[in-house]
Amino acid sequence: MPVINIEDLTEKDKLKMEVEQLKKEVTLQREAVSKCSEEIKNYIEERSGEDPLVKGIPEDKNPFKEKGGCVIA
Repeated sequence: MPVINIEDLTEKDKLKMEVEQLKKEVTLQREAVSKCSEEIKNYIEERSGEDPLVKGIPEDKNPFKEKGGCVIA
């Protein structure tokens, strides 16, 4: 898809693009934010036990743990 520089378009072309975008957006199914936010919260809470950012990564499965140390004598 080619990049379009908006500044190079005529006013008519800009308005056509806006109308096309609005035609796409009018067909989208809308949901109330209160409903969606509750669903997102429930989804996150249900999966928090499996989330490595919440529960951590077991040492034996952590690919980034230090393999050995360095001793300076």
